[in-house]
Amino acid sequence: MAKVSSEALGNESIGSLLIKQAVPASIGILVMSLNILIDSIFVGNWIGPIAIAAINVVLPVSFFIAALGMSIGIGGSSIISRALGSNNKERALRTFGNQITLTLLFTVSLVVIGLWFVDDIIPMFGGKGDIFEPAKIYYTIVLYGVPILAYAMMGNTVIRAEGKPMFAMIAMIIPTVGNLLMDFVFIYIFDWGMYGAAWATTGSYFLCTAFIFWFFSSKNSELKLNLRHLWLKMDIISEIGSLGGVTLARQAVVSITYLLMNNILFDLGGEALVAVYAIIGRMLMFALFPVFGVTQGFLPIAGYNYGAKKYPRVRESINTAIKYASLIATMVFIGLMIFPAEIADLFLSNRADLPDKEIMLNAFVLNKTPTAMRWVFLATPIIAIQLIGAAYFQAIGKAVPALLLTLSRQGFFFIPLILILPKFYGELGVWISFPIADILATIVTAFYLNREVVATLVKPLEKQTSP
Repeated sequence: MAKVSSEALGNESIGSLLIKQAVPASIGILVMSLNILIDSIFVGNWIGPIAIAAINVVLPVSFFIAALGMSIGIGGSSIISRALGSNNKERALRTFGNQITLTLLFTVSLVVIGLWFVDDIIPMFGGKGDIFEPAKIYYTIVLYGVPILAYAMMGNTVIRAEGKPMFAMIAMIIPTVGNLLMDFVFIYIFDWGMYGAAWATTGSYFLCTAFIFWFFSSKNSELKLNLRHLWLKMDIISEIGSLGGVTLARQAVVSITYLLMNNILFDLGGEALVAVYAIIGRMLMFALFPVFGVTQGFLPIAGYNYGAKKYPRVRESINTAIKYASLIATMVFIGLMIFPAEIADLFLSNRADLPDKEIMLNAFVLNKTPTAMRWVFLATPIIAIQLIGAAYFQAIGKAVPALLLTLSRQGFFFIPLILILPKFYGELGVWISFPIADILATIVTAFYLNREVVATLVKPLEKQTSP
């Protein structure tokens, strides 16, 4: 594999760089999304739709703790990209060392708390009725591996900040392949049920972390740490916290959204509607993988060039990223509008020996999911503006606008909508909240992004070129 220097982020053409960064990121996200998607298909076919609902209850809890690693990774990677862009290698090393220390301290502490309050947390997130017991099994086992996952998620963003997206892609592929193989062995062959699904997921975390550790120990990485780099430094912690807090806040809002959605849908239609949302949730993770990949590829390019004060390249990276991501999002939208029933059917077992309750549950889920899916993804073609716009502020180190724009869709618009609209429109009110929130958040982001670009990228250049 060719070795790529971080300096390429400031020299190669933006279109070429974005493809080089976004394609591996997209493939990595695709593989991880396929992991969740196929895992759900296996669980739905081999265990049942209640098991899918149980995993959906657990995901926001474990993902929030894992998101600590990602938030520390993204916050620190913004510093690393800008430090490498300005040739400050020592600051990049110190930041990476602090990222490792913070990740382990926070995630281990939260896992202990999460295990202590397990019987309170699961019902809070919608794990009620028949969902509770399988959710508790899955939650307890998966939580053991979450610190390992958090370290892997943190390390992955640092690899990308170094300008080595191929290694970041491999780091995301390894746990996916491992999880699917272990799913087959533990669930299908050994018939371990929810225990098998949980141990397959936890085992995959360890595989990913092993590769991340190898990368930073090898000659492929520019970041060679000493023990002194692990000691926490307050100015770096503060900047990691302010920038990483954007990602953490976003995941916190996602977790709150799952909590509200699972409870609202359970009240409207019981376990069956929770299962419908579980399928749609998997598609929200899977279908938009290339858009998220472009966003991830955009971050180090914008951050490096901003640190190097190459403002025309920063502006070009914004326009190119939005153009690529919008085109992809439109293609995804067309596919989801045409094939929602076929997608839903993938998650459900057609075995003739199913109990009557399971057969009725499958029929209900298959009937409800297509219409719900069309509503949820209705505004997909325009979401690239919101994603790239929020990511830009994070890439250049402006934490407050990045935080506000990141929270705009789910925090400021979606959560109020799902609390209000179902009271008037029932189940439909839940689903139409998605496109309304997307449209409102995109309008707000477009306004602030345009204002920032004019103020920081266009006007300084005009002053330089004016006589």
